[in-house]
Formats: sequence, C-alpha cells, structure tokens
Amino acid sequence: MKQNKYTIINSLGIHARPAAEIAKISSQYISNITLLGNNKKANAKSLLMIMSLGIKTGQELTVAVEGADEDKAIEALDTLITNNFYED
Repeated sequence: MKQNKYTIINSLGIHARPAAEIAKISSQYISNITLLGNNKKANAKSLLMIMSLGIKTGQELTVAVEGADEDKAIEALDTLITNNFYED
C-alpha cells in the first residue's frame, strides 16, 4: 500500500473539476484508491463520493492506493494534486 498526504492549496478546494480529474485518473488503474479527508473516506473512482468529502482550501487530503499498479496510480495522482489540479 502506498499513501501520500497533501494540504490542498488551490483557491477553491476540491470542487467539481478537480474531483472529476481525480476520478478520471483513478479509473485508469485497477488498484483500489481511497481518499481520506474531513473524517470521511471515498472511493477515488467515484465523482460523487469525492465531492462528498467537502475538501476546502487548507484542509488535508490523504490518498491511499493498494494494488498491482499502485506505484503508477499514486504517481499520476501526485502529479495532479501537487500541480494544484492545473488551476492556479
């Protein structure tokens, strides 16, 4: 299992577009990908579950990946998140 923690710094937090990007990238991998934030967890392949976390600017998000392609999956999500979802 691979796990990374992030503090979300883009100005709008994880709203619809970043959530859709997370789900799109996550769906390309067979690994189980879970997001944790606000004392909730969500399947990263589900846009609605990601949105239900309600992650705002300055809050922490943990990405946990487990499976055969976990290295590639966490690397792709790391690139997206560390680049502020290409918004700022």
